Amino acid sequence: MSRFWSPIVRDLTPYVPGEQPRLEGLLKLNTNENPYGPGPHVLAAIKAEVEDGLRLYPDPTAERLRATIAAYHGLDAGNVFVGNGSDEVLAHTFKGLLQHEGPLLFPDITYSFYPVYCGLFGIAYRTVPLDAALQVQIEDFAPDAGAIILPNPNAPTGSVLPREAIERLLLAHPQAVIVIDEAYVDFGGESAIPLIARHPNLLVVQTLSKARSLAGLRVGLAFGDRPLIEALERVKDSFNSYPLDRLAQAGARAAYEDVAWFEDSRAKVIASRRRLEVGLLALGFEMPPSAANFVFARHPRHEGAMLAAALRARAIIVRRFDKPRIADYLRITVGTDAEVDRLLAALEEILAEAG
Repeated sequence: MSRFWSPIVRDLTPYVPGEQPRLEGLLKLNTNENPYGPGPHVLAAIKAEVEDGLRLYPDPTAERLRATIAAYHGLDAGNVFVGNGSDEVLAHTFKGLLQHEGPLLFPDITYSFYPVYCGLFGIAYRTVPLDAALQVQIEDFAPDAGAIILPNPNAPTGSVLPREAIERLLLAHPQAVIVIDEAYVDFGGESAIPLIARHPNLLVVQTLSKARSLAGLRVGLAFGDRPLIEALERVKDSFNSYPLDRLAQAGARAAYEDVAWFEDSRAKVIASRRRLEVGLLALGFEMPPSAANFVFARHPRHEGAMLAAALRARAIIVRRFDKPRIADYLRITVGTDAEVDRLLAALEEILAEAG
């Protein structure tokens, strides 16, 4: 606390990201990073960009990258926005599109950055409880919403809604901006991007950090009707006109062009997720079905805090949220098959010791 802080800084409760510790022999399953590195075409594109051109500013509009992404999804480049990670894209979205007379609605168990953005930008919000099975129910979103943001698949639960349910939400709230946050959609969900053409109130946010293995480059995306994208551009150009550097633009473009690597990597993660789910169920864990690159699991006879601490003592870290309803759940990133087997062996040992 400092007397030089502004009131807004004094009252903020910042987001706490997953830790990035340096432990010998660490198995890091806490931040949903892809266990497979980016493909060779991506690495070559980044290396080719490391030249004298780095003395120049990057393209502030990322024109070539947006054109590549737009072509992949069958859109115009004007329907695509890019930013420094999906968190920055979301920040611009909260500032530019989600502050209205009615409250912003989002699930009570969801991405914990959402209430932080609301505090930073002074946005009134109300949470909508997940049901007893930790599923989102579209009908529970009240008609007085000023705007709605919904992760699909949801985080940290991993549950997913079909595209048909997202369209029902759009039809029920035609006057409200609805943001579908699709950070994990490539691992088992249906993207809402095809709905953009007939729903001008829809914004879809994605990231290259997960399925395309570029968490280190920080590239986030938004897709929507041109007026929504223009709102994000206006916020960006009032904050940082050059959010994506030359390396990020080149690497992201190559990642979208290398479809074969993307499909192969995604398939391996999905197969390992199933391996993890089967192993956890055999150990007595319970979890909602996951469409993400993580599972959200609890053991009915053991506290989540104990399990997380015991794993950490074995140099395995997972994510735990010390919050009502979910304190005993562990969010476990899907690793390689070998990493999944190491985790399951450690949990079997811990459970045997605990009795």
